[in-house]
Amino acid sequence: MLKVDHASVHFEADDGRIVHALDRVSLDIPDNGFVVALGASGCGKSTLLNAIAGFLPLSDGVITLNGKSVVGPGADRGVVFQKDTLLPWKNVIDNVALGLKFAGIPKLEQHRRSAELLKLVGLADFANAFPYELSGGMRQRVGIARALATEPDILLMDEPFGALDSLTREQMQELLVSVWKKTGKRVFFITHSVEEALFLGTQVIVMSPRPGRIVARFDLDFVNRFAESNDAREIKASPEFTNLREEIRALLHGAHDIRSAAE
Repeated sequence: MLKVDHASVHFEADDGRIVHALDRVSLDIPDNGFVVALGASGCGKSTLLNAIAGFLPLSDGVITLNGKSVVGPGADRGVVFQKDTLLPWKNVIDNVALGLKFAGIPKLEQHRRSAELLKLVGLADFANAFPYELSGGMRQRVGIARALATEPDILLMDEPFGALDSLTREQMQELLVSVWKKTGKRVFFITHSVEEALFLGTQVIVMSPRPGRIVARFDLDFVNRFAESNDAREIKASPEFTNLREEIRALLHGAHDIRSAAE
């Protein structure tokens, strides 16, 4: 279980102001859970992810993973960012193996594990290619494989598909569902897209403008339905999906009092 308990983050801006980025956020991500954080820019989504990753210390509260406090980065948390952070001078398989190399795994075993993950993300034929030879979607597939290489307990994804065109984005969403089902990893995913959140999440949390608070939670089953039917269009066109999409859009756009939703 990943547990976030009353997490708050304050930091000093360049002009000396104290910014209250996150306010008393509590969240549980169980085994095989896929939690998606949704909200406008500046609502604390990335702050929360960075705190879970161990990149950012909490001002108050605690985060634990399998009962152990998160006090810094660790191999038990794999991170995928919006912009791929692949090393351009290394080929695909060596990029995937980077974390294994740092862990002291022998090179033969690095490549064996990395080759399995490249097959999982549909890039088995591109092991020897270099990042400049890949499309944006393919580079993000490499990023997902690299994040999984150290066998983390949770995959943290900060708007990984935000820079992709709409068709590639949908393909990547479907690939991610397949990877999630096959690996059984828990996932914490950030997005600005209501439709993406509804399609992927077993739970969607809606966050308020700064200071970031969770103002609504939705437990969903669309992602499991897709895993069974493999028909994304039917799911996204269903009345249940479209009605909930409009409800959350209204919440985000202020048609309802976003703060009263938290009470």
